[in-house]
Parts: sequence; structure tokens; C-alpha cells
Amino acid sequence: MRGLSAMTADAAVDEALTVSETLVKIKIATWNVNSLNVRLPQVLGWLRDQQPDILALQETKLTDSDFPTLDIANAGYHAVFAGQKTYNGVAILSRLPAGEIVTNLPGLDDPQRRVLGATVGAIRVLNLYVPNGQAVGSDKYAYKLAWLAKLTDWLRDELARYPQLVALGDFNIAPEDRDVHDPTAWAGQVLCSEPERAAFRRLLDLGLQDAFRLFQQEEQSFSWWDYRAAAFRRNMGLRIDHILISPALAAVCTACQVDKAPRRLERPSDHAPVMAEFNQGTATE
Repeated sequence: MRGLSAMTADAAVDEALTVSETLVKIKIATWNVNSLNVRLPQVLGWLRDQQPDILALQETKLTDSDFPTLDIANAGYHAVFAGQKTYNGVAILSRLPAGEIVTNLPGLDDPQRRVLGATVGAIRVLNLYVPNGQAVGSDKYAYKLAWLAKLTDWLRDELARYPQLVALGDFNIAPEDRDVHDPTAWAGQVLCSEPERAAFRRLLDLGLQDAFRLFQQEEQSFSWWDYRAAAFRRNMGLRIDHILISPALAAVCTACQVDKAPRRLERPSDHAPVMAEFNQGTATE
């Protein structure tokens, strides 16, 4: 099996819609794997154990020619991807074939592979790897804020076209102090600065909802922990991986949680998967 470039988008969507009508529940997840080449066995194991319908991956760090399409196909998933060597890279793995593929942020001339849009069944999926920003005041920070402004414009247009939309991935933003293990230490720092948080709020102002915050969650719930200083063991983390959903999907969202189990494995990613569940039967009526 290979990426969707050999299949027409219309045929893929028609086929996906026909199959999706038989589904009752759907699971959609995001995971920054920090090198798919290193983490492939963990990803395959997680697919087997959790059985998500859609998994968005960030930081695959692979060129398209090196993407493990056969391994993913043998696990029961279609794959579309946009990669580059050593850095960045995004992919969407899905039970159903995907169509209407987009691999760049409209209006931004940027060679970095940080965006992947696809339609899976009735759901529009936008996989995002938001720039880190390096440090407040740096050129990379300015790039991040400009990138987020273009993202907001694009999401506004996408929401107008697709009622059932999910924008998910590594946003590199902890939206509130409760998403930070030590708000005082992180105050004003990159990932937690007010301009970044304001950019995140502008995404919510479009009508998107943070699926994680639709439900009661444990305090000190995070999705990323530094490799240093035993940060995971001490739960010194940030919640920077998000699943943002349109009102139509929010109405049928039944759960959202961080799965910390993969972070406990040997040679893990520094991020944990985040997964949301939906009553797809209701969503497609």
C-alpha cells in the first residue's frame, strides 16, 4: 500500500463515507514521535493495543521515500505523509483511505513539513506541528507567531467548508497555567508566553473547542516531559499536544485523555499520545 497520490480524492472520500456509516465509535489521536524511524515499533504496538481510527504523527523526521508504508499497511492502516530529512515531518494513519490532501499552509512560503490536511470519511483532519519558537524575542519566535497567524486564517476557511473538523498535533503552546508544572518558572517563557497563548485563544475564538478540557481531568495532566532531570518521573511537564474540534464533533465527543504508557517505555518519545473518542454514529446522521 502507498500514499494516496495514486487514488483520486473523490473516489477515496466516497469509499470512506460508505464504510464510515457502519461505525459507532471513532478514536482520533495525535502523537509527536520524535523520529518515526526510532519509534516505529512503539507506534505499531500502540496501534495494535489502542486501535485508533486516525492517528496524526509529528516529527517523523523521514523523507517520503523512507516512510515505512508497508509496515503501516500491515498494521491495517492507510498512510499519507509529508516529510523531510532530519527535521519536522507529519503523517496521518487511518483505517479508511484519505482524500483532499494538503501539505502546506496556504499563504506561507515555507519548505518545512509541518502541515498535513486530509479528509477521512466525513471528518476533516488537520495535522499540525507548530514551530517551537526557540526563545521569546528571537527570529524563530517571530516566525512562530507569523505561522500561527496564517494557521488561523486557514482554519477559518476550513471550518467554513468542513463542519466536522479536527485540528490536532504538537502546538508547542501550553494554553493556561494549569497546563504547566511550574507556572512561575515558565512565566513569559517560550511555549507559555502571552502572545503564544493569545494566538491559541484566537483558534478557539473561531469556534474550535479543546477536547481535553471538555472533561474532568486530573490536575497536573501533561503531554510532554523533558528527557533531562528525571522530568517524567517527577511529572515536570507541559500540556502542549492538543486536539481541537469543531462544534459538530464537540457535540459527540465522549472522552479525551493523555496515554502516558508509551512515555514509560525504553527510548520513548518525549511526548505522549493524546486520544479523543466520538460517537460517530450520531455525527454522521
